[in-house]
Amino acid sequence: MSQREVRIVFMGTPAFAVPSLRALLQLGEDGVPAARLVGVFTQPDRPAGRGQRLTPPPVKEAALAAGIPVFQPERLPRAEALSLLESVSPDLIVVAAYARILSPRVLDLPRFGCLNVHASLLPLYRGASPISAAILDGVKNTGVSIMRMEAGLDTGPVLAQASLPIGDDDTTGSLTEKLALLGARELAVIIQPWIAGSIEPRPQNEAVATVTRPLRKEDGRIHWGQPAQAIARQVRAMFPWPGTSTLSEGVILKVLAADVAPCPEPASMAPVGAVAQRHGEPLVATGDGTLRLARVQPAGRKAMSGAEWLRGSPAALGGILGEPG
Repeated sequence: MSQREVRIVFMGTPAFAVPSLRALLQLGEDGVPAARLVGVFTQPDRPAGRGQRLTPPPVKEAALAAGIPVFQPERLPRAEALSLLESVSPDLIVVAAYARILSPRVLDLPRFGCLNVHASLLPLYRGASPISAAILDGVKNTGVSIMRMEAGLDTGPVLAQASLPIGDDDTTGSLTEKLALLGARELAVIIQPWIAGSIEPRPQNEAVATVTRPLRKEDGRIHWGQPAQAIARQVRAMFPWPGTSTLSEGVILKVLAADVAPCPEPASMAPVGAVAQRHGEPLVATGDGTLRLARVQPAGRKAMSGAEWLRGSPAALGGILGEPG
């Protein structure tokens, strides 16, 4: 193998990718053979917030702070974007939540291939929303996989994996932060052995593979006929985006935190979606069990505890949450 410097390009966009970026920045300080991050590709700045101000992605901010050149092509398959990538001459491409499918020409470009930091224990939860899907399913553990990318969706052979328990109060937001750090740690461990040729990737077992799709706003709509356990997991899985919501007296009520009530109250004969209270806190009848609304946000108001909401909306007590009819 040539002893010349290994040139690494990183591709990523959201906060999940930032720890992996920082792990690669560290390589140049003590890596053998010498490895250096020479460029970062990320998504274009997008409008965000109430004012829809053009906002740079977290990876761009972290890369610029470290003095790394940043490229923001709209789509890599375009000829000009590919030429831009070729001009950087990457020996290795590392991807973490870039939000684009790489073309075969890009995958074949670097001599050490393209590696992806994926937030699941592959072949489980391939695709766009592995963290939310794991919480929704109620599994006890998830993790990260470092895989060599190929043309299929997260189908490439795995270089390394590490697992992590899912806490009872973990949301997609909190679990994303944990997995981002875990993925960066695993990346830092395997990157030099991979360059040295001492890692043999392990093929995935297609027989047990599962695939996730991107989340949509309607995934956050609460259907009270579901079991309380399932709704509680939905609230956690959809936080912070798209969030979960229902209708109360015809007005949107965001449910920010909820858990299964320890007692089977209100009575099982209560209509699905019926609101009762215990110790001043709102309880909602579901298809199986009762859900306590711990934190909510009524339309046009700030977030508040369920008890605060009930005190300010006494008409909700005894009412029915959800779509009419």
